[in-house]
Amino acid sequence: MHPDIYKRPLLFLLISLMIGISFFCKPKPAPQDIHAFVPQKTITITGRVEGFYTAKPKSNNVIVKVLSVDGQSAGGKVYARLPDFKPQWKDTLQITGRLQEPYGIDLIGNFNWRKYLAHKYVFTEIKSEDVRVVKPAAWPWRVLRSVREDILRVFNESFESSLAHIAGGVLLGERGDLTPQLFTAFQDSGAIHLLVASGGNVGFVTLMTLAFCGLLGIGRKKALWVTLLVAGGYTLIAGADAPLMRAYFMTICGVVGYYLGRNSGVWQGLILSCVVILIWQPASLFETGFEMSFLATAGLILGLANYPVPTRWPKIARFFAQIFVATLSVQLVLLPIFTNVFYKVSLTGIAANMVLVPLASVLLALSFAYYILSVLHVGILLYYPTVFFLTLFQQLVEFFAGFSFSAISVTAWGVGTIVVYYAALFWVFHLPQKRFAKKLLIPVIVIMIGALGLQMYNNRQTKVYILDEWYKNAVLVKTGENVFVVGPQLDPDKIQNALHKLGYFKAKAVFITDTKPSKFDYAELAPLVVYPFKNNWPEETDWTFGKTSVKLIWGLHETQTGRLWQNVGYSGSEKDDVSYCFRVKKQPEFCVGAAAKFVRLENRILEPVVNQTVEVTL
Repeated sequence: MHPDIYKRPLLFLLISLMIGISFFCKPKPAPQDIHAFVPQKTITITGRVEGFYTAKPKSNNVIVKVLSVDGQSAGGKVYARLPDFKPQWKDTLQITGRLQEPYGIDLIGNFNWRKYLAHKYVFTEIKSEDVRVVKPAAWPWRVLRSVREDILRVFNESFESSLAHIAGGVLLGERGDLTPQLFTAFQDSGAIHLLVASGGNVGFVTLMTLAFCGLLGIGRKKALWVTLLVAGGYTLIAGADAPLMRAYFMTICGVVGYYLGRNSGVWQGLILSCVVILIWQPASLFETGFEMSFLATAGLILGLANYPVPTRWPKIARFFAQIFVATLSVQLVLLPIFTNVFYKVSLTGIAANMVLVPLASVLLALSFAYYILSVLHVGILLYYPTVFFLTLFQQLVEFFAGFSFSAISVTAWGVGTIVVYYAALFWVFHLPQKRFAKKLLIPVIVIMIGALGLQMYNNRQTKVYILDEWYKNAVLVKTGENVFVVGPQLDPDKIQNALHKLGYFKAKAVFITDTKPSKFDYAELAPLVVYPFKNNWPEETDWTFGKTSVKLIWGLHETQTGRLWQNVGYSGSEKDDVSYCFRVKKQPEFCVGAAAKFVRLENRILEPVVNQTVEVTL
């Protein structure tokens, strides 16, 4: 790929847009958003269903675009939980129920449902007491959703549960309720992305339609219009989410360029589609799905363009070599995201995807063909081949996930490490272009040194984090060398995620502050777990960890008026507690209160915020 693609104004516009959004965009409800009605007890809203619902044990959930509230004009979106009702795409519903803010607990390193919805500009939920359809969708939407429902019905009636979910996932991105074991196998094998309707599906449908039009002798320009129609229908049937819409928009760009006699290129199409999406919905930049699909497409384009397979190779060798280059490119660009979101990396992913990606393409075509034949009541013609390939696909996923090293736990990368990684990867992608790579070398080295320097400076700072989940707390003390957990009352898995986010597999020590029995075992979090009054007595015990010293004192408490007092003396009851004071290098001492209820700093008290993470740099 020619380096001039990086000189195009559209790319600079995208970069400027992303920087601006990163610094200035914070999703919040608009004045007319339904969120303003949250204090009211019971309301009636009218809204249009914006997508396909997700079936949950107690309700069917879907995002609804609000049109009115109690007869008043309103806007925004609401996440509707509808018991005993199946909402249909594009129907207009009247829902009576109580509004509430989405449940969300902002613990560092853990999933926050409220933040996830906010990035979709959804700030409110409603659980219905009564719901009815006031205006059915227009007939084109009814046709499209009927086709989708009929496809899934045929799969569910024809195949056993796991195979039906795989067929629905590969074709439409509707994987249903996979068993936990099978879902984990897809994650560990690096194949979970194959159960999501992605831009690759749109590309496959586009190529298949063009090939079919060619067999029928349809001219190129007419074939392009037919292709746009078919690919657009598939995009809508599959859910019309961001990756699908971006891929379809790129297809449109390619067709328009062809009619204008210009080769706009897939790169330009990718950039243009991202600009349009970010202007339309800026918070998409913070969505993991948007980031992964954009980076995966960019890596695919750069990898295949800059590392072409020699044409003299045999066709079969070229096919698998291209699969290898594509898979490796995508895995490399997505590595930091997988690391920082899932704290897990699949080591068998490259080998698995070399086999599973082409097999998924076969399944996509085969499962759709089976549906068409089933509608014509001759599905038996493809039943056994379809079952065979679905079973083979599942067995291969389980095979690749079965290796002990198939997936390993990892800690999150710092911002500096991520910048260094992508700078180096960008240079590697362009290594075949020797002159351009030579020009890039010095700037890349400067960026890498600068990013690492800033990260090393940041890591030397002492930081304190107070985690609160419904008034149950834990304090994490991160020094330049180690991290410590004090007074934990939270689920160890949530603390473990916080440690991973901070870049640690384990804490150096866990300091328990009271003698009350805990339902949790914190031994997995650190090699040292300190319990008070078991050979550890206040004012008599301290520890040294490198440049950090920890002293055990009697339990510090805070009254409602802010006055501090100590629970001095040992009674042998559950009311006894202790606190821990830290001194890092020559910094002032700070102490964590009993039960991690507060942190006493040199000149102030740092208190928790319910369901939040409070962070301070010392």
